[in-house]
Amino acid sequence: MLEIVVETENWERHVRVTAEELTALVRRIGAEGDRFLVVQQIPDLPDVFAQVWHRTGGDYTLQHRDGAADRHFEARADDPGAVAAALEGWAARTPGWDAAQNWSPLDLGPAPEVPPLSLGEDEREELERRVREVLAGGYASRAQLAELAEEYLVTKDRRPVSREQAHALADRMWLQRVAEQTDWQGETDPERLTRAFTALQASGLTAREHFTCCRSCGQAEIGGEGGPDARGFVYFHTQCTDSAAAGHGLTLLYGGFDGTTETTASIGREVVAALAAVGLRTDWDGDPGSAITVTPLDWRRRLVG
Repeated sequence: MLEIVVETENWERHVRVTAEELTALVRRIGAEGDRFLVVQQIPDLPDVFAQVWHRTGGDYTLQHRDGAADRHFEARADDPGAVAAALEGWAARTPGWDAAQNWSPLDLGPAPEVPPLSLGEDEREELERRVREVLAGGYASRAQLAELAEEYLVTKDRRPVSREQAHALADRMWLQRVAEQTDWQGETDPERLTRAFTALQASGLTAREHFTCCRSCGQAEIGGEGGPDARGFVYFHTQCTDSAAAGHGLTLLYGGFDGTTETTASIGREVVAALAAVGLRTDWDGDPGSAITVTPLDWRRRLVG
């Protein structure tokens, strides 16, 4: 797998694709509404990306940027295979990956200066605390984090954080978290959790991480997430994520789509077994009316973006 995220014009998001899947996406673009893709590395870094634009019947426009505005380059190609190979080399950080293309610098002008935040100490601390909580959860992208920073202190009569200031704050705190996670070794508990959820999904359950804002919304929407053959579900919502990131364990909600207590209890046992198989401990009394808590839990989820 390539450690990248690929986003397309038609709102698809592909996380950790193979080289073959990346090539297929490049070959696919060209039709109306599906003419470009943007590739970011994992974890996403500000102003580091590659992108391709293509209209069916024409050449491919390939760009990459490495941070600063004077590190933004463009090339043209007529072969989708060559474009895919360049993107694969960029994604894998292969030395000399860009040698096959004739790159030209793009002059985008100087980046606009972002004024400092005009916030009191209490408001600044409150905003940064919330951004830090969401970062610790590990599911937000940089764009989502910036949107949170822009909207968090908004009132009816006041918008104290501009979009540019929000992006600057989010990027600063994002990079701090990226630096922290470079010291993490091996598989983390949230990665074990993802392995368990992947196995449960493959076994016929609808398994969703960080799903909806609360239990009421989760219960209302989980039925629409699974296929017609799904036997039941397990999920946790964003408030559960916040609690886990704060060190309080992770609450899992589960049930059977037939509505019986027997099916719900069976699915609860299945969830506990899947978690045990990846080395995670749970607290559950076997009652189908009780939630499952994953505890103890060291919540260190690596950022994607």
